[in-house]
Amino acid sequence: MSILSGKNILLGISGGIAAYKTASLVRLFVKSGANVKVVMTPSAKDFITPLTLSTLSKNPVHTSFTNEEDDNAVWNNHVELGLWADYFIIAPATANTLSKMANGVCDNLLLATYLSAKCPVYFAPAMDLDMYKHPSTLTSFEKLNAFGNIMIPATSGELASGLVGEGRMAEPEDILSFIENDILDKLPLRGKKVLITAGPTYEAIDPVRFIGNHSSGKMGFEIAKASANLGASVVLITGPTHHKVNHALIEVVPVISAQDMYDAAHKYFNDVDIAILSAAVADFKPKETATQKIKKKDSALNIELIKTKDILESLGQIKKQQYLVGFALETENELENAIGKLKRKHLNLIVLNSLNDKGAGFKTETNKVTFIDENENITKFQLKSKADVAKDLLTEIIKQIDA
Repeated sequence: MSILSGKNILLGISGGIAAYKTASLVRLFVKSGANVKVVMTPSAKDFITPLTLSTLSKNPVHTSFTNEEDDNAVWNNHVELGLWADYFIIAPATANTLSKMANGVCDNLLLATYLSAKCPVYFAPAMDLDMYKHPSTLTSFEKLNAFGNIMIPATSGELASGLVGEGRMAEPEDILSFIENDILDKLPLRGKKVLITAGPTYEAIDPVRFIGNHSSGKMGFEIAKASANLGASVVLITGPTHHKVNHALIEVVPVISAQDMYDAAHKYFNDVDIAILSAAVADFKPKETATQKIKKKDSALNIELIKTKDILESLGQIKKQQYLVGFALETENELENAIGKLKRKHLNLIVLNSLNDKGAGFKTETNKVTFIDENENITKFQLKSKADVAKDLLTEIIKQIDA
């Protein structure tokens, strides 16, 4: 899955022959999982039709401040377009449009949207050789880079004039690759490896029955997605759950029992930078597992239980450079028990949540947590979605490892 998956991409097209390539560019953005909208200068319509781009993007294409063909004219709100976008890509960016961007000229919808945008802006120049090297164009490049805009360099090749040289807009595949790599390189966990455990474990009584718990695994899956969205390579070890994740940076390792999870965690632990163990691992398992289904003969059944291996504590004992995070689900003496677990298991951070808090715990969309670090600094949060809790947790971890 692309880092652009789920992101809002606004593509600005100005009036140059390279505009014909934007049909392919829109398709690539859509295939990457992005939501795509297009805004064009009036002259761009001479090179590619709004109908083509609307069909490919599955959204209306905007070319002016109002829909002129509509008797009940509707204003195309450039501010809303600019705020909607996670990334604004202007391709092709002609010398004319670049000069206007650099000098704050606002005479069409694309430029008004550019001046309203709060997101990263990429521009892919496209013009003839002499125009590309003209001092005024070079000044536009310098100004736009100083504004924080990101230039996707033009390439050398045959130009529309028949000349061969620099000024050819980068190919759509290269534009997509450039943007993805630029985003990834700036992410705070780029180059980091993160191990996450999630979900319950099932401890077999016989081939049919098991001991388990109510964990759905959602919290761990949200942490995995948040980590990958920050650039980390993630190993997600998950017990049985209905949750799914499809992300190029997430490797899913399915397990069943506490022993399976123990073995998998130890297999990957030495190579990771951060380990976040959010799984609800069974504390006990049957001493003996029946090989055949136990028949319901008697009014009672006694099963002898033994402790499972403590995955978190075992990793705490062997950790070296790893930043180790555990979870504590408590019902009484919550802070005291969580701090005890933090110290006993040699953790860097523990996430406390309570079954006494409405909306927290298993099988909910929300959670209410408290972070406690190794110096016993305590940070409490209000009830939030588990996705937001995951973001808060990664923010705290990044702050701690960068300190």
